Amino acid sequence: MKEMRSCLIYLLVALASASAFAEHKNTRLELIPPSPVTDKVILDIRGAVENDSSSDRQYSISLYLDRESPAALLHTENTLIQAHGNAGIYFRHSTDQWKGRHRIILVASSKSRKVRTIRELEVLPSSIRSTKTVDGAWVGIAHWSDEEGRHWNSTIRKLTEADWRQQIHGMHNLGMDTVVIQETFRNQEYYGRNNIASTGYKGLAYYPSELFTGRAQVLAHDPLEAILSEADRLHMNVFLGIGMYAWFDFTAASLEWHKQVAGELWRRYGHHPSFYGWYVSEETYGSLIPDEGEAAKDRYRQELINFFQELQAFCRKLAPEKPLMLAPNAHGMMSSQDIWPLVLKHLDIVCPFAFHRMPEGDITGEQSAAIWQAMCDKAEAHLWMDMEAFLFEDDVALVPRPIAGLLQDLQRFPNFEKILCYQYPGIFNSPKTKVQPGGHPTVVLYQDYLRYRQLLRQKTQTD
Repeated sequence: MKEMRSCLIYLLVALASASAFAEHKNTRLELIPPSPVTDKVILDIRGAVENDSSSDRQYSISLYLDRESPAALLHTENTLIQAHGNAGIYFRHSTDQWKGRHRIILVASSKSRKVRTIRELEVLPSSIRSTKTVDGAWVGIAHWSDEEGRHWNSTIRKLTEADWRQQIHGMHNLGMDTVVIQETFRNQEYYGRNNIASTGYKGLAYYPSELFTGRAQVLAHDPLEAILSEADRLHMNVFLGIGMYAWFDFTAASLEWHKQVAGELWRRYGHHPSFYGWYVSEETYGSLIPDEGEAAKDRYRQELINFFQELQAFCRKLAPEKPLMLAPNAHGMMSSQDIWPLVLKHLDIVCPFAFHRMPEGDITGEQSAAIWQAMCDKAEAHLWMDMEAFLFEDDVALVPRPIAGLLQDLQRFPNFEKILCYQYPGIFNSPKTKVQPGGHPTVVLYQDYLRYRQLLRQKTQTD
């Protein structure tokens, strides 16, 4: 009798788990920016519903705050989803009255089923938009320049899957819960100086790609899988870097390559709950003027607009809820203020870098940030900051930036809704990490920043 009761309990638990999984597998939900946020941002709530049946279905898709009731309804839409297709729901809301901990709930109902998913949200009371913290970091599977990565690149190349999980765990312990994988392919080519369109793509993959089978020289067989699976466990968010095709290259050939790679990345890794969004690795100058100069400016800018218009549409067909991000240089954008809004219409997040080291004769970092924010507000795009957590040793090698520099940036630029840094591997290391690329200085920065976070938390609790 006791054995039968145990079997029955086991069966009920198994059925409950299966039911819970079925409840979530056809719905996804993302918050831009991800939690935690302050009460000074516009939260972008994005959901996706998959129709895995062989017939078209009419769905009612609803968003709720905290509980599934008419009084808590935020937004609802009715939509026909084709067989084996998907649909997205998009809703923006100020966090001004949402201080505290909440749940955003997505519910999708058809005649035959109801499915749902939930995202946790913490809204911090604040006088500024920023959380005053570094909320995430870039992760390069290997750095593109052995000169810049002189102190740590050879070590990073030897990291195993287990080592990569430790790196991600170290990030999580610092509250850096957004991971941007710098690139999924390595190809050191440049816009206007490559023949890829005619000779074919020769880049090397950091994962087992079936599109391009050449492999980059790293020990881990699939570091992307290791990063995503650890991020799943820790409830983190991961951007997958679509790139590198060629630096600054947004030609039609580059666009088609990005579509192919995005499709393969989605097929391989789309099942991971931590897969948060797409990052375009190629970067660009804030001026939107290529190395070829003014003569190529108009052509280049039109290529850029077309690239993001088409790539965003393609990525939304794969996963309607996942944002697309670019990290340009903050410098020189005074000469491109009329063009950036046309690009931002098709970019979900722009994350410029180098505000703290504006060139002589340019506007200040604060002035640049204000102009970027005005453009993003108009386009309903999100402005994040790519903070440089490094200094250049001998004008070449990247070394950890002292904590005073990071704190100065956090104080100087209070209105970014999220701040990420470049980068974690080789610049930060938990003292508990088995392999520490970059050595002792990276542990010092880690511990210094951890102390800052602890003091900030204590201050917040007493205020």
